[in-house]
Amino acid sequence: MYDIGIIGGGTAGMTAAIYGQRAGKRTIIIEGSGFGGQIVSSTNVENYPGIASVSGSEFSMNLLDQAMKLGAETEMEQVTGIRDEGPIKVIETTGKEYPCRSVILATGVTHRHLGVPGEERLTGAGVSYCATCDGAFFRGKEVAVVGGGSTALQDAEFLSNYCSKVYLIHRRDEFRGENSIVKRLEQKENVEFILSATVKEIVGENAVEALILNHKKTGEESRLPVSGVFIAVGQIPQNDRFADVVKLDGSGFILAAEDCMTSHPGIFAAGDCRTKEVRQLTTAAADGAVAALAACKYTDTLI
Repeated sequence: MYDIGIIGGGTAGMTAAIYGQRAGKRTIIIEGSGFGGQIVSSTNVENYPGIASVSGSEFSMNLLDQAMKLGAETEMEQVTGIRDEGPIKVIETTGKEYPCRSVILATGVTHRHLGVPGEERLTGAGVSYCATCDGAFFRGKEVAVVGGGSTALQDAEFLSNYCSKVYLIHRRDEFRGENSIVKRLEQKENVEFILSATVKEIVGENAVEALILNHKKTGEESRLPVSGVFIAVGQIPQNDRFADVVKLDGSGFILAAEDCMTSHPGIFAAGDCRTKEVRQLTTAAADGAVAALAACKYTDTLI
């Protein structure tokens, strides 16, 4: 029997394990693909307080090592669902079952990819899915943002403060995001809109050098030299398997506020998988701490 079962081995999940173990609880982290989460693919992390610079993989492995040294258990299993048995929650996986007094969902999100040649190969070498994480590395350089929603618009606005030129590429004639941001971007001399265009290929040997664009109205292709491309075409939560135990919003994110409490007593949500405005490394760690302490308080009522 575990006091806290944590589904997801990213920053939020591992932080939750650290706080749970320090509170004297028996915790287990169940991860389906690889510990660390999305930050593992970042070559440099420079926006975490107190750490000037560290690779994403080193940051993640330090977290995992800290949690395990405190006694947290880990399992590599694909979680298929949660079964409620009164005060006990049973985490179901493809291999076995884990009875827990409380559960923390820290499943994160996956960024929607363009699926074009060069994207996967150059991820971390000019291809990024987080402007606020990686934008400072492109200070004084020309970059592109791909997307038409509010996230893409916000990314372009953020990058315009660092980069010499920001191209905002959208497949439609109009942006879907907030019109007020569009108007601000129109006033910036270093921001240029490229509408009715899609990215066909990301070009570069060891780092991004250019984008090959397809212009939908003319059918023509063009080459756009850039040092980086920030892809903001949506995020995909992995929460459908929990829809029978916790409430989700229309996009599939777990309904939970800053207290990390879900609609189901004893089940908490931490990190990017929950409804929130800011999804950063620091907010994932904060969620992990909040959720773990809430889970500890809940388990104490059962003993």
